[in-house]
Amino acid sequence: MNTCNLLLIRDTFGEKSTYGKLYVNGEFMAHTLELAWRDNQRSVSCIPKGVYDCRLRLARESASRDYLHLLVKDVPGRTWILFHIGNFASSDWKEGDRSDSRGCILTGERRASEPNKINNSRNAHTYLMETITGREISDKIELVIKNR
Repeated sequence: MNTCNLLLIRDTFGEKSTYGKLYVNGEFMAHTLELAWRDNQRSVSCIPKGVYDCRLRLARESASRDYLHLLVKDVPGRTWILFHIGNFASSDWKEGDRSDSRGCILTGERRASEPNKINNSRNAHTYLMETITGREISDKIELVIKNR
């Protein structure tokens, strides 16, 4: 069985969002943006660090994502945690901040100069999906999340 190893190292922790770097089989792939840590609360927190299995999720399986994306499986107390396209993440989105994440992981080519934002998410996400499917390593996708 071929395994795709995803390593997400969170390195910048703010009041509203968390930045990290994503590696695929040891190679840097993208910057990540998630919500801030708020005790794993649904819709306002990133998920706990740990080891998770993921699977490819086809566009036809989703009512809101019309492209291939990843589903993070078996997150304690949470469901529907995805890697998907989006440029903004803010745990205070109910207070009027813009957020493309309700607990999911966004990928981008680079971090934006403004807070709680990454740039070129669609390009980074497309490259991530092409990398995973192009190597035909989708038998098993394992995600390790660490905090720096």
